[in-house]
Amino acid sequence: MTYIRPAADRGRAQLGWLDSHHTFSFGEYYDPGHMGVSVLRVINDDRVAPGAGFGSHGHRDMEILSYVLEGELKHRDSMGNIKRIPAGDFQIMSAGTGVVHSEYNASTSDPVHFLQIWLMPNTLGVKPRYNQRAFPRIPGGTAILHADAEGTMPVYSDARLWRYIGDTAWALDLVGSRVYVHGVAGTVTVNGHRVNEGDGIALDTSSVKMTGNSEAEALVFDLS
Repeated sequence: MTYIRPAADRGRAQLGWLDSHHTFSFGEYYDPGHMGVSVLRVINDDRVAPGAGFGSHGHRDMEILSYVLEGELKHRDSMGNIKRIPAGDFQIMSAGTGVVHSEYNASTSDPVHFLQIWLMPNTLGVKPRYNQRAFPRIPGGTAILHADAEGTMPVYSDARLWRYIGDTAWALDLVGSRVYVHGVAGTVTVNGHRVNEGDGIALDTSSVKMTGNSEAEALVFDLS
């Protein structure tokens, strides 16, 4: 089965300080036909006004990933972390038994643009943890999230994540039986299907072949 999610069909929340596009049902946007793919539950494309953000709020038993595309986030949580997350950095927080955090635009003059992604955990009640890092922007695929692969960020989920940077062909053999690709920038071709910025596509397959133009960037989720 092929599941295509055009960018223009996503849900949207406009709150003045926040302009967010929801790939899957989230908050006041509910569509029973778009509840997630496998353990991938949320992809929110968020733009936050200068100085604004998400005040302290709680999560539990969820893997929460943020990828900053432009600007910088200011993060604080109940684990004692006070962090800046600049453009290009990935941050993952395992909520586990419970964590309270806030995310604000670190700038008082420029907006911040980031992706917020939620993955269902494969283990409940873990001790909360925090990881953050940048990865080299090299053409092809770079592993970002993996339960135990060296050089990646760990995740309590049956999902793996790669970032694809275009202008080269790339192939990936999947561990799971399904892939979801989210277009971040430019245009990528996934097993013959065109994916533009904000688009998404899910495929039942054991392998992926991708090409992209020089501006292309995409996130590739290997799902069970």
